[in-house]
Amino acid sequence: MYGNAVIKFEDGWEIVKKGLTKLENILEGIPELPFTGEDYMMIYNTIYSMCTQKPPHDYSQKIYDKFKEAIGEYLALKVLPSLESKHGDFLLRDFVTRWGNHKVMVRWLSRLFNYLNRYFIGRRGLPNLNEVGFGCFETLVYQPMKGNIREAAITLINRERDGEQTDNTLLKNVVDIFIEIGGESMAFYVNDFEVYFLQDTGVYYARKASSWVLDNSRPLEDICEGFLSKAEECQKREKERILPYVHSSSDPKLLEKIHQEIYVPYKNQLLEQELAQFLSLLRNNMMDEISRIYKNRKVICLLEPVAKLFQEHAAAEGTSLLKQTEDARGQATAATVGQLHQVLVTNLIELHDRYMVYIADCFSGHFLFRKALDDAFRTFLDWGLSNTSTGELFVNFCDNIFKKGGIGKLSDEAIEETIGKIVELVAYISDRGLFIEFYRGSLARRLLSQQNSMDEHERFMLSKLKHRFGASFTSKLEGMVVDLELSKEMAAEFKDHISNHPSVDLGLDLSVSVLTTGYWPSIKSANLNLPEEMEKPLRIFEDFFRSRSQHRRLSWIFSFGNCILIGQFDLKAIELVLSTYQAAILLLFNGADRLSYSDILAQLQLPEVDLVRVLQSLSCGKYKILNKIPSMKTVLPTDVFEFNPSFSDRMTRMKVPLPVVEDRKKVIQDVDRARRYAIDASLVRIMKMRKVLNHQQLVAECTEQMRGGVFKPDIRTIKMRIEDLIYREYLERDKENQQLVKYMA
Repeated sequence: MYGNAVIKFEDGWEIVKKGLTKLENILEGIPELPFTGEDYMMIYNTIYSMCTQKPPHDYSQKIYDKFKEAIGEYLALKVLPSLESKHGDFLLRDFVTRWGNHKVMVRWLSRLFNYLNRYFIGRRGLPNLNEVGFGCFETLVYQPMKGNIREAAITLINRERDGEQTDNTLLKNVVDIFIEIGGESMAFYVNDFEVYFLQDTGVYYARKASSWVLDNSRPLEDICEGFLSKAEECQKREKERILPYVHSSSDPKLLEKIHQEIYVPYKNQLLEQELAQFLSLLRNNMMDEISRIYKNRKVICLLEPVAKLFQEHAAAEGTSLLKQTEDARGQATAATVGQLHQVLVTNLIELHDRYMVYIADCFSGHFLFRKALDDAFRTFLDWGLSNTSTGELFVNFCDNIFKKGGIGKLSDEAIEETIGKIVELVAYISDRGLFIEFYRGSLARRLLSQQNSMDEHERFMLSKLKHRFGASFTSKLEGMVVDLELSKEMAAEFKDHISNHPSVDLGLDLSVSVLTTGYWPSIKSANLNLPEEMEKPLRIFEDFFRSRSQHRRLSWIFSFGNCILIGQFDLKAIELVLSTYQAAILLLFNGADRLSYSDILAQLQLPEVDLVRVLQSLSCGKYKILNKIPSMKTVLPTDVFEFNPSFSDRMTRMKVPLPVVEDRKKVIQDVDRARRYAIDASLVRIMKMRKVLNHQQLVAECTEQMRGGVFKPDIRTIKMRIEDLIYREYLERDKENQQLVKYMA
């Protein structure tokens, strides 16, 4: 409306129509003068005036309808015929161009008809101009042409798969239109493109796989390897070239489709040949060949059974090592059994190293093979040897490393490397609680007998165990080491104390280790009535200790003590390195040349089982410092003992060993007792919180709570502990439902 004149619809639309025709010509490439600001304002003002005239001259609805009609005419008369006349790449290019032009048209027309969007459409609840414009394209162009577009796009993809040079940008633009046309919904992309694309992909790769298998010009094993190589290459190329064209949601579907069409139909045929080839290479240790075949292989459906075979082979080798050692022990002497155990642990380390190299070099550290190796070693390491657990073998192996002399002239680096490998093997043992108790006893013997010449390596072992299994696993071991450090400080203080009191005469050199009971393993210690030469310095130390620590009670443990005596024999004097028990017996012969078994027993008051063992070491073993009457290999209560002045040895200093005491049963008993306490504590914690719980749930919660600890309690043991707690009135069964357990506060 210019001034007060009313614009008739036909006149106004004629002005708008000229602008629309000009825009269409520009999009079609027909020579046309560009739009000017005056052109834009003329059309915009005309539409504005026609929509703001008073009724019956308000033409908003008619203009809204004409907007849709004009776009529809252009699409039906110009765009659709152009597309229908083209095929292949030409169709795709024109489709991309037409879609781009249409977005330009809708954007321009939305500006020209903006008054409708701002006022009329909102009040009437009608679709906005963008929705109308793109809806026209979807109805008049996309729906009739989507089949042809899809086929042309899939054909282009297959040409790309066959190695032909294609327009990658064109392909991506076409696929993007399937996504854009649906707006926020992926329905058009999924239903009109993805479904057919995946179907065609399946047909394409099924045909490819069939041609690979039907190649009869090569041996079966070559066909198998060639098949897998080609399949993996196809998957790789699909990821690198095809996946970037499609939406990310199609990635897993596409790879799964390829997997289903390539591998599944031929899985059994390929697997049979794959496993036979792998086993042959593994048996012959052909690492380079295995690496060549498997290093980059990612076919999970074939790798899983190969990893299973890898696990079985490793488990069989480990089991064979254990069986060979078991068989050899039956023919070995007591002296050589320890050597067999050392060799076994060395072989287990080498076996683990070899299979770790397989995993790293041949399988690129693939998790399937790492898990397979873990499962294999857990299988046979938990089995162990009869009467000797794997944990004991590792403890004895470490003991041999840490004692003076070790296992040979190993460098510090080699010792630390070996320690690290032992800790790796310990991780496979389910019963690590038994290992740590045996290790605690072994460490105690080394520390107290001063056999650990490599303190830094002991500490390195503790740090590795702590890092792998947690601070609680090594807390007592670390406490033992700290105890010895504090004990050395106290020994230095005691030495200064004696130096500052010249009137105090010990009569001998005394070194005392003061230990904290909670850290150290329970050590059997018999009462011993010491000779005066040994008793006097101990009383002096007790007085010193009480002056320093009034709140700690001192108890003497003689079973780990050592003494050095000088024996005056006819030929020469010899330094004798003895246990406290041995030294106490020999000191009795300073006052008598001949003593009976009963005399010694009465004076020392040592338990007979220990007395027999000590007398046997002094009179029946390699070093006969005492003569036994009668001269027999066993010690009896009727025996008489005499000092042997003619004893001699080529050494001027010698250690007289005691017969080995089997403490294995005691360690196991102590571990079992500690585990009962741990299970009891877990059950009480659970019931204190839950108050009432089903019996099976209580067992399950206890098992879960103790998972990941140093041992795995079996269900039978947990049930026995529940019954014991009921007997001791910590828990009770519900009178009406025996399956319910109640906490007794």
